[in-house]
Order: sequence, then C-alpha cells, then structure tokens
Amino acid sequence: MGLQKKHTYIDLFSGCGGLSLGLGNAGWEGVFAVEKDEMAFETFKHNLIDGNYGHFDWPEWLPQKATTIEVLLKDYKKELIGLNGMVDLIAGGPPCQGFSLAGKRNPNDPRNKLSNQYIKMVELVSPKYIVLENVRGFNSKFKDAKGQKGKISQSEIVKAKLEKLGYEVFTDYLNSQNFGVPQKRTRFIMIGIRRDVLQTEANPFDILEEIRPQFIKDKGLPNKPVTVKQAIKDLEHTSANLVYHSGSEKSGFKKLDYAKPKRLTKYQKVMRPNLNGDKPNGLRIPRHKETTITKFKLIQEICTPGVSLNDEQKEKIGTKKQVISVLDSNKPSRTLTTLPDDILHYSEPRILTVRESARIQSFPDDFDFKGKYTTGGQRRTMECPRYTQVGNAVPPLLGEALGRLIMAFN
Repeated sequence: MGLQKKHTYIDLFSGCGGLSLGLGNAGWEGVFAVEKDEMAFETFKHNLIDGNYGHFDWPEWLPQKATTIEVLLKDYKKELIGLNGMVDLIAGGPPCQGFSLAGKRNPNDPRNKLSNQYIKMVELVSPKYIVLENVRGFNSKFKDAKGQKGKISQSEIVKAKLEKLGYEVFTDYLNSQNFGVPQKRTRFIMIGIRRDVLQTEANPFDILEEIRPQFIKDKGLPNKPVTVKQAIKDLEHTSANLVYHSGSEKSGFKKLDYAKPKRLTKYQKVMRPNLNGDKPNGLRIPRHKETTITKFKLIQEICTPGVSLNDEQKEKIGTKKQVISVLDSNKPSRTLTTLPDDILHYSEPRILTVRESARIQSFPDDFDFKGKYTTGGQRRTMECPRYTQVGNAVPPLLGEALGRLIMAFN
C-alpha cells in the first residue's frame, strides 16, 4: 500500500470534518475517519471523501458510514492491528460536553469513557503522533458528589495512559484567533510524539509559535485578528436580495441570493477558493416571529457588543437563557456554540445563518453542510444538524496549522 511515504492519519470523532479539512489542506492523506452521527458523517463524506476536498484512501474492509470506535474495536480489531506502524497520526477530540465548563460537568458522563476507546485505538495502531483537541474543561478537575474538587483532570488521566504507551506528551491552550480564525475560541490541545521518533527536545507548541507568522502569511491573511465584519459582511441581508428557499411560498423559508461584492476582504478571499460564481450553501434565513425580532432589537439596544447579557439585562428581556450576546463587528466572535440563538448578528435582529457560522469557524464557502438545519427538544442530544456540526467543529485553519506543525516533525 506504500503508506509509509505519505503523511497518513486517522480522524477519530471527526464530526463534519473541520480537523480533517485542515489536515488535508496541510498535505496529509486520510486513511479513514470515525463519526457516529449520520448527518455529520454525510457532510464529511460529501466533502472529504467524494468532493472537492477528498483526500482519503479509504480501506475496503471498512464501510463508509457513520460508526463508533466501540464497533471498530469489536468488529475490525484484526484490521486495526494490521495498520500498526503504518499510520503517522491519530487526530481528533473525544466529544466534550461532559467536560465543557458551559454544561453540567458530570464526571460519570458516558462520553468521558470515550477517551478510553481513543487510547485503545492508539495502542492498536501505534501512530508516530497524536493530536487531541478538546474544550478547556478537559483539563479541569471534576468535583465529586460532595462538591470537593477531584484529584485529577480527564486530560491528566489520558496523558498518563499515553505516556505508558511510550509517548512524550505536550499540552497547551490555543486560541483560534491567532491562526486567522475570526473567533476567540480557546481549546485545550494535547500532542503526543512516540518516544522512538522524538528527535528534538523542543516543545511542539514553541515550534508552532515560530511557524505561525509564516502560516498566516502563506494563507494571505492579515497579521492581526480577523474581525466578524471582515468575515461575514458580504452575507448581510439588509438591502440584499432574498429569494425562496423551502416550505410554502407564503410562509416558507427564504435564503440570501448571494452576490459577490466588488471587493472582498483578505479573509473572504481565503474563504472563497473554488466557487467560480457558484453560491455557497447554508444561506437559509431563520424564520423569527415578530415578537422574537422585537426582543432581538431590544437586546441589541441594551447590550455591550461581544459581552454576554448580565442578569439585570436578562430580566429586562425576560429570558432565562444561560448565555446570549450580540457580535461585536470590530472584533473576532466569541466562541460559537451548538445553539444558534446564543449569538445574535451585530446589526440585524436575527441569529446567524449556517454559512455565517461556518465562515466564523473558517470553513470555505464551497464546503457544503448536509442534514437538517436544527433539532429541538429531546432529539437535540441525539442528532447533529447543521448548526451543531459547525459549532462542534475544529476550525479548519487551526487544524491546518497543527497539520503543518506535525509535518515539520515527520
């Protein structure tokens, strides 16, 4: 198969493919990816296996469909052992809601056990490198039932297990706005290097800081943080043409009839590489009730842009939502979540479209999202519609920078 000559990787918990897209753009070749949600995998397959960004030499023994690491370990153990020593990198981040500082931090959340499956994959495949991305809470200690802080964080448990398997492990926090992404999104990153291939005493995060200016320059991005306005101004609805999208003619959904502006910002140019006049998808406009629009206008009036509403302001609006804020057009966005109504547009009384969210995450305009737009109620915990896919993703530009870093070692 000649895998050795290429830079090959496996993406575990791939979601819709933000990290894989970044790695592919950095010159890596995919072996396979694991994602359990059907909608997220449909997006992944459409773009990264079959589409413009396809770079997978998918093994014949593994069906190209949504699956879990558990199934892989159970049904394909022999094939995985066969990959031992043939794969350069295992990348990915175990789903993070169990650790998220925004959610209910439950030490017994079954999702936290996914880290163990991740470790098992590393043990069987024995890649040279590991990149694990997660929310900041992955590195925070859990409280026990009595409210006492736990002795050890999830990241320390994972680190100790990887060290036992023969890896030198480095950890740090990275803010995606430093890599050209118009978003202040801080993530915990763990990089493991197998001790037999470790040739330098340098910390990978120091090397990343050294190569960062060149990365920004190569991408044609400005060397200061990209603002929300620079990212999504061409997607505004005021004075734009809106056309029918779906549903009934009278009360159905509309979408933005995208018209390319005469002048694109540097960031917009980077986001529109292969469109050749095609319009991006994900431009469906949310249907807000009149009462909701009035409420959004009031929020925009009383808020400090970029800052979450305080309790007094929430009371004035009559909302119990944990987080709600309006974008500050002159700064990078705050971290996007999987809930589209956490963040409002900077000048229009509405939530963002999927495409605007994707731009803020640094997905190019020709990366198409598949599946439902949103999910409500109970299904929210079980499905991964478009807004969730975007919110959960690793920003592709950050993924690309990490891909370049690991390639510098390989």
